[in-house]
This record gives sequence, C-alpha cells and structure tokens, in this order.
Amino acid sequence: MSNKHAVVLLSGGLDSATTLAMAKAQGFICHAVSFDYGQRHRAELLAADAVARSVGAVEHRTMRIDFAGIGGSALTDFNIKVPEQQGQQTSTGIPVTYVPARNTVFLSLALGWAEVLQCSDIFIGVNAVDYSGYPDCRPEFIRAFEQLANLATKAGVEGTSQFRVHAPLIDLSKAQIIQRGMELGVDYAQTVSCYQADLQGRACGRCESCGLRREGFTALGVADPTRYQSV
Repeated sequence: MSNKHAVVLLSGGLDSATTLAMAKAQGFICHAVSFDYGQRHRAELLAADAVARSVGAVEHRTMRIDFAGIGGSALTDFNIKVPEQQGQQTSTGIPVTYVPARNTVFLSLALGWAEVLQCSDIFIGVNAVDYSGYPDCRPEFIRAFEQLANLATKAGVEGTSQFRVHAPLIDLSKAQIIQRGMELGVDYAQTVSCYQADLQGRACGRCESCGLRREGFTALGVADPTRYQSV
C-alpha cells in the first residue's frame, strides 16, 4: 500500500479534478485543499466536495481567504464585469479575471499544510496552453515557487524534505486534459469551471472559461456534460 502523501489544490473545476485523479493514479494518498476566497463562482466549492469524494481524496479541507478584500479582479469584485467571449482568449495582456497573487497564496498555504503532514509533494492544475494569460500559471512560476519552498521552510532548510511542486497539466491542451481524466474515470459532470456559475453550479456558457471547456470536449469529439443556464 502506498505511503506517499501529497497535498492537491482542488478548485472544483475540470483541471483540478483531473490533477487529483492523476496524483491518485501515481499512488499518492491525496489531501485535497480548496479555497473560499470571496469568488463569485462559489458553486465550485460544492463541486470540489463532490470531486474529492468521487476521486478518493483521504481528506478535503476548505480554507478561507479574503481576496474580495483586495479586489482588483472580476472574480472577486462584483463591480468588474466578467468578459463574455467564446473560445480562446483574443485580447492581449493579462485579463481582468486574474486574481492578484492567488496561486502564490494558494501554494503557500498548501506548502504549510504539506510541511505539517510531513509530505514533500504538492499538485496544482495550472496550464500554460489553454490558459487565460495568468502569470501564475506559467512553468517559470512553478519552478520559482518550488525553489522558494525549499528555502523558506524548516523541512527544506534542515533537509528533512525536498519539496516538489507538480503541475502535470502544464503542457496539455484542454482536450488532452479531458482525455486523460476520462481514462482515469473523472466525472466531469460534477465539476464547475464557469467564472459566473449560478448557485446550482450551472455554467453561463459565455465566459472565456466556458468557451475553453466547451472547445475541449468538441475537439475530443465527446459529449459535453456541463449543465448550462442557457447557451
């Protein structure tokens, strides 16, 4: 029986669900962590609970952070409109759906929990192919955080752990991610990826995240199980 433990960031979306399944398939005992950070699409937290149970995380915690108090993002500030566009991002620059320092803070909390659990592995479902231009979804960010993890922790400094940040989706297209998840039995009907999902978890069908998700299923040639408000 595996004795490898890992902390897995679980938003409740398609990518993080696949990441959790991939970690489990690699033999890790998975401790899933989600974040209630003031996001407008709070239905993803209920989805994360369902995914954690379905995939088989040994533990699932939801931590609270007040990113809404910082603002500056369409995902946490209701005065900023979520862009509605289909498919791949067409604008240049970093979009208004970027949440300042989000993955840095998420990984820091996951790192702290990993140190307490005395495990060395952290999984995050960031992607640099079908992604939204976020600076904290890039390979160089993951490498830099891994280096920081080993410099800024007691376990890293004393040499009792060598932390590794796994980003198994980093080079995959959305269709490839879905294909891998289907092979591992992920139920994508449980997941919520929409930036403005309603309280029942139904997707808007208009935001960029919805467009990317839909294109992934279309490219793969399989039915999209997403529940939509209207399309």
